[in-house]
Amino acid sequence: MQEYVSEAIILNKEPMRSQDGRYSLFTARFGKVIGRAISSRKITSKLAPHLEPGMLTKVRFIEKNGTNIVDALKISRLSHGPTDLRFLSALLPEGQREDELWELLAQEPFSWQKTLRILGWDPEGAQCVHCGKMPVSHFYIPRQEFFCKTCASKLRKDALILLVTTPHEPLQPEFSMGEQREKI
Repeated sequence: MQEYVSEAIILNKEPMRSQDGRYSLFTARFGKVIGRAISSRKITSKLAPHLEPGMLTKVRFIEKNGTNIVDALKISRLSHGPTDLRFLSALLPEGQREDELWELLAQEPFSWQKTLRILGWDPEGAQCVHCGKMPVSHFYIPRQEFFCKTCASKLRKDALILLVTTPHEPLQPEFSMGEQREKI
């Protein structure tokens, strides 16, 4: 039986059996680790609040009949969205340490362009795999390919990463509240 301790970002959780949970963790020391936490779905579980997606947690797990999470302590909550973390869990290989990605995830805000570049899929200069247009706006996880906005509209949305976002300008009122009262 081997015991390991590392800081980890909780990427995803899934129910397993009646009371157990299956967790995808991105650890600083070991890369992505998938582990089981026994009775973590019970209402009285002391592990459950520390194993929510988006938590930066200190985790202790053991290798005995698979990977079992035996202890966790929340350090902080990251602002990364649960969808981004679930997609990241789908992309990362197990057991491969990624120091540069760990540093990126500790920073705010999260960037898919930088993340994909670190993982070997650089969106800069990529072409749509279907029509060849540039620039690309989406990355499709199941096929690990880039698509333009038009071609991406034909794909499943639950596995599609939006790479290019247009910043929204805050709505500016045409006049202030004081001016509005005078006009009424």
